[in-house]
Amino acid sequence: MGRGPGLAAALFYGALAALVLLGVRDVLFLHEENRCSMSYMYEYPEYLKIKLPKKVSRRYTAYELYLYGEGNYAKKNKNLILTGIPVLFLPGNAGSYKQVRSLGSIALRKAEDIDFKYHFNFFAVNFNEELVALYGGSLQKQTRFVHECIKAILKLYKDQEFAPRSVAIVGHSMGGLVARALLTLKNFKPELINLLITQATPHVAPVMPLDKYLTDFYTAVNNHWILKAQDVRNLTTLSVAGGFRDYQVRSGLAFLPRLSQHSSALFVVSSAVPRTWASTDHLSIVWCKELILATIRAFFDLIDENTKQITEDPKKRMSILNHHFVRHPAKFFEEHSDIPTELKGALIWIKIENSKWTYTVYNESDGKYFMFPLSNHRKTYSHIHCQNSIMNMCIFYIRTLKYFNVYSLEGFDLSWKAELLPSVKVVTLKLQDYPSLSDLVVYVPAVNGNKFTLDCELVKEDSRTVQLPVTHLFSFGRYNALLMKTTVYRLHIPWSHEDSIIVSQVPSLTEISAKLHIAQPENDSTVAVLNIYSSSNCQYQVTIKTSFSQVLGQVIRFHGGSLPVYVISNMLLAYGGQLSALISTGKIESSDTEFRNHHISILVILIHLAVFPVLDAIVLNKQDIWFPLVSVILFLFGTGIAYWGGILFSSSLWLLSSLWLALTRPSELPKDSKLMTPRRAFVAILLVVVSWTTCGAFAILIIYLHYMFKDPKPSMETSDNSTKETVKNCDSAETIAEAATVSLTTSTSTDNTVNTLRMHITIIHLLTWIVLLSLPSFIYWFKNLRYKIRLDPDPYRTMAIILVSTLGILMNASTTKVKSSKLLKIAAQLPLPLSVAVVAFGSMHLYRVPYFVIFSLLLHVLCCIV
Repeated sequence: MGRGPGLAAALFYGALAALVLLGVRDVLFLHEENRCSMSYMYEYPEYLKIKLPKKVSRRYTAYELYLYGEGNYAKKNKNLILTGIPVLFLPGNAGSYKQVRSLGSIALRKAEDIDFKYHFNFFAVNFNEELVALYGGSLQKQTRFVHECIKAILKLYKDQEFAPRSVAIVGHSMGGLVARALLTLKNFKPELINLLITQATPHVAPVMPLDKYLTDFYTAVNNHWILKAQDVRNLTTLSVAGGFRDYQVRSGLAFLPRLSQHSSALFVVSSAVPRTWASTDHLSIVWCKELILATIRAFFDLIDENTKQITEDPKKRMSILNHHFVRHPAKFFEEHSDIPTELKGALIWIKIENSKWTYTVYNESDGKYFMFPLSNHRKTYSHIHCQNSIMNMCIFYIRTLKYFNVYSLEGFDLSWKAELLPSVKVVTLKLQDYPSLSDLVVYVPAVNGNKFTLDCELVKEDSRTVQLPVTHLFSFGRYNALLMKTTVYRLHIPWSHEDSIIVSQVPSLTEISAKLHIAQPENDSTVAVLNIYSSSNCQYQVTIKTSFSQVLGQVIRFHGGSLPVYVISNMLLAYGGQLSALISTGKIESSDTEFRNHHISILVILIHLAVFPVLDAIVLNKQDIWFPLVSVILFLFGTGIAYWGGILFSSSLWLLSSLWLALTRPSELPKDSKLMTPRRAFVAILLVVVSWTTCGAFAILIIYLHYMFKDPKPSMETSDNSTKETVKNCDSAETIAEAATVSLTTSTSTDNTVNTLRMHITIIHLLTWIVLLSLPSFIYWFKNLRYKIRLDPDPYRTMAIILVSTLGILMNASTTKVKSSKLLKIAAQLPLPLSVAVVAFGSMHLYRVPYFVIFSLLLHVLCCIV
């Protein structure tokens, strides 16, 4: 009878685990192909090490500062007589200072094109490829070193004619956060940096909050930027996210927190950057040629001709960044004004009376002016739209016709209202915004040997706009569009710069995923718009549906980092269920069986999560990524992972145990059943010393391996053989009675052995998650062992001391000792509230989770003693 419910439970938990795998598949694999071109160096890259003051070098032995160069430029800079504009590159998590070469090389090529009228000196910091995204103890140290580097860089220019007073910074990944943290230093002067560009930097929160130092660092930086906004007022900040290809740092984390109201900050996704229009992964964002070109063009436009440094005008800096990263009008940047432009020249003037007009030519040797009178169309139409295939088309509007001679008049340039899209330049003007506009003039220059097309049309907004409701979750579909010629699709998100642009060739079926990086703010009433730029005689069909797999992908993308919390919560429930079974039946089932037997506890937690949101939901709500029932969904996902993870873990442990027994071949069981022996006490004290003098995560790993490969327990097979041998040697009835007693005792011993084995397997499974959460600190310590033996600060030192002492006793614990304890009932009831507490306090603070597990194990130890 138990096989049916067991099979149903296995299928149910298997379906939950499969949903998680579908979501992971969508995040890791179902995204656009890499459309970035690789940036190459024209000459061999060289990195000149900058000598820092001895005091700085001694304090930061693992860090260095370099100057990038190539060829003759590198040779000239060896004497460090620099005349350019300083830019400092900060690598991110496990990043190399050599990643500066893409920026440095392309900037050098552009400087050569203008005969070095202006040029940039690119510096880079070597952070020894530290894993600062996983260990936050060195972030403050990196920040202080960058401050020293900035002071050292500016000293190199002190005798120059146009000596810079500030440094521009480009920070990749965590390097961007370190750059922002400079403003939190007490002795740092904000005027030392005037421009900050971050690439795929998680500004909002850490990707995996694995230690307290990491979360505290984020809190200090973000609070400073919010509470002391005056320090940020003159600093222009651009944050560029990679889009859906970057599964390491989701783009929503790159949004600068609460800085949208400040005019000095800008956030964009690379897929929306003009002339880039491509998503980048976490590494390619530093070498994507299209994005690097946009960055370098912006750098050169930022130069002030008078000072030969980056302009000190914050408004101009933001205008230039908007020009290159938000809305590019397909012309070079210049400060435009409302001063009218005189339209003159012996060109052909053509007056267009129609509301819809197309002009196609294969070879145009003379420029032309096309004039569209608008006075008679204002009542009928609301907009005028033009698009063309040549980039240097100019658009003007005329207030009054003032003829100075034949076809010579004044107009106001509207070319800045145009926008560059792949293969087309478009402009859409709302007539109501220009009440004095009498005529629209489109200037088409001479283009010899090329074919180009110009389409202009007066339209009524209502006739070209269709509002559709959002489809429900289970319609299992997507955006479809079927058109008959080359078409540009643009999914415009009005509350953030994360537009997606797709070009369709010939008749085809095109899929557009309407997924968001940033949720719509509560006070925002705008809606997402799908713009289709195509020929007016084009036929198309649009189908809007919801993709269930992509919904799962969004759940994993936004909340996948907290899944370990929900898995551990379920494991605590299984652990509590085993202790409860020990009270009621005297037997312990395997952890996967406990999931089936304690569905009531799971139901209680689901109801609690549905009615009372977790405390960390407050943080998620501030990030606009929280929605009702998300904890319930994640808990169910965690249940599926814990169930099948437990089965796989037990099977793997069984294989390892079999191999271990085959290698060691124990002749008999250990006779010592004491909870603590001198040998184990010595090992525990030794590991406490190890955790205090080296790394806490290292001690946790050692005690974990020691616990897993401790002296083997008796097997059921050995017990059965002993029973058979006893019965075989019986001759009399009295002897048979004695043998029955021995058999009963052996059977009880076998049950205790199985119970103890299953209990230890569950404990080892819980310990595995603690080891995984502490592993990044161990990797960081091991990688930097040549510089320092002791990890300081160490987020797991205190935890290691407690865990080593606890496991030293628990290692030899058996269910026989636990079963008779007065505290067993409390120990069995505690995991349920602990599993709720894990979810409530650990979703955004993963480093808190092990303490809940350790607390439960401590009570288990007390059950062995009391």
